[in-house]
Amino acid sequence: MSHHFEEAADYEFDLSPDTVWDAIATGPGLSSWFMGATDVDPDAGTVRTTMGSYVQESAIGAYEPGRHFSFRGAESPDGRFFAMEFLIEARASGSTVLRVVSSGFLPDDDWEAEYEAMLTGGRMYRHTLVEYLTHFTGRPGIAIAASARFGELDRRWKAIRTDLGVRGDESLGDTVRLTPTGLPEVVGVVDMADSETLGVRTGDGLYRFYRGYYASGVGHHLFEATDAAAATQQWQAWLDAIAS
Repeated sequence: MSHHFEEAADYEFDLSPDTVWDAIATGPGLSSWFMGATDVDPDAGTVRTTMGSYVQESAIGAYEPGRHFSFRGAESPDGRFFAMEFLIEARASGSTVLRVVSSGFLPDDDWEAEYEAMLTGGRMYRHTLVEYLTHFTGRPGIAIAASARFGELDRRWKAIRTDLGVRGDESLGDTVRLTPTGLPEVVGVVDMADSETLGVRTGDGLYRFYRGYYASGVGHHLFEATDAAAATQQWQAWLDAIAS
């Protein structure tokens, strides 16, 4: 049977509400940690996220600067949708609490596997938000999203990790040197590691590699002068070559 879902998480930052708002309710902010390159147009009431050749259009539901922001993707004919909500609360101590709520509807009878994949992906992006606000506040990021072909996830995920030189026993805090063929080495600290995701933080970027539910891929955020289109093409070419 189908499934409505909702997952919430709270985070506290030693930052002002305005700084947190900029991260979750503006195009440059969302592009620094969310799924892809994102534009927010409060006048038109839309959020537009581009991930490679895929574009997700969402409608803004709440827009209260410094307090409340939400958006919801278009509903498909079978009722499927995905929504995000952010609630900001200033504390007397000067810190800010951010509540992030993900919700949606999965129409299929075998929704469990997709739901688990969505939880994994959601936690990856929320963690990336925390890493962004902790280490890169005030540095707008460029989103790099690319994916391998659909299917054969285990084989393609193994090929990605093999080409990166990942052993499989990396732990949080480890310093690693990733060696993607044809691309510059990525040297940084592991900030995310499980059977389906690998995250590495460098001085200028948050690199994300994932197994995925439909397709394996990458979702990086770079905080240096970078040609986003060229970088996306390079990572897409890498995936096409090593995880075809």
